[in-house]
Amino acid sequence: MKIEKIVFATGNAGKVREIPAILADLGLEVVSMKEAGIRVDIEENGSTYEENAMIKSRVVAEALKGAGRQAHTVVMADDSGLEIDYLNREPGIYSARYLGEDTSYRIKNANLISRLDGVPEEERTARFVCAIGAVLPDGRELTSRGVIEGRIGYEERGSNGFGYDPIFYVPEFGCTTAELTEEQKNRVSHRGNALQAMKAQLLEMMNEQEI
Repeated sequence: MKIEKIVFATGNAGKVREIPAILADLGLEVVSMKEAGIRVDIEENGSTYEENAMIKSRVVAEALKGAGRQAHTVVMADDSGLEIDYLNREPGIYSARYLGEDTSYRIKNANLISRLDGVPEEERTARFVCAIGAVLPDGRELTSRGVIEGRIGYEERGSNGFGYDPIFYVPEFGCTTAELTEEQKNRVSHRGNALQAMKAQLLEMMNEQEI
């Protein structure tokens, strides 16, 4: 089964910039669902990152199928979140909806920092988690997961990321994920790790000529 394109089910501008760069060496066209002409409402009501990622992928795959454009196309979606240990792993799978979907991340970040006021460094541990869900042209499904460990900072720092990146401090680099270069972030981020794992699965199947 020939694969020519990946449609990524996201409208997030930051992800639209990151994802094609990470998947570039697959040699496939990578477009967002908007670029693919797909306009659908998706209810993310899963209880895990993987469930939500697959919900999005399936909805977009069905839309493509209904439009007669599913052939040779893999549909991917991600669901990701920030887990803060001191806050019982909040906001978790509700990260995008934390304090309301239309609330700016400047407000969300300030709120989380205030909730950790006075919490010592060693108890500010956190992680970004990302799951990727994919629907193949023949209906088969794949999932992958990536994680990056770090801590919550005391203020926003950096402008190279989006979302919670400015408050997520990575001790290994001595900076937040919003201060990493694009190349560094794509190599070590939760989304980068999950996409690399997904890419490995696709390459293995393609090399075995199963798709």
